[in-house]
Amino acid sequence: MSRITPSLWFDNNLEEAMDFYAAIFPDTKIHGMTRYPEGGMGEPGAVMTGDFELLGQRFNAINGGPNYKFNEAISFIVDCKDQAEVDHYWEKLPADGGTEIQCGWVRDKFGICWQIVPRALYRTVTGSDPEGAKRATQVMLKMKKLIVAELEAAYEGRG
Repeated sequence: MSRITPSLWFDNNLEEAMDFYAAIFPDTKIHGMTRYPEGGMGEPGAVMTGDFELLGQRFNAINGGPNYKFNEAISFIVDCKDQAEVDHYWEKLPADGGTEIQCGWVRDKFGICWQIVPRALYRTVTGSDPEGAKRATQVMLKMKKLIVAELEAAYEGRG
């Protein structure tokens, strides 16, 4: 178990966010939720905090109000074994109001940024062939969703 747990600040939609992520990430675990009590800072009975796990990474979160917003300064990398996984997360995470960003990044409807990264990216842009790595990097910089076949073709000089 990691000794560092990211803590996320949601406005008032933490429960919706946990349900959204549980529908996208396999084997999501909800470890617990606390609710605002009568006389507390939030609406009595509404979720105050939640602890959940996505792909083995534990998160803590709070419904803390509108004071803080997510931005690109913090993002989460999703390690994808193949194009099918890239396609899955690329389709699901920006759904219902999120946005696609350059170089494999998406922003979900809650404002959290995710980097959807196929393992092939590392084999190509940091490969042992400097010219191949340069070609793959140039192709990657023109992409939004990362396409494994195009990265590999560029690295190998086939595209």
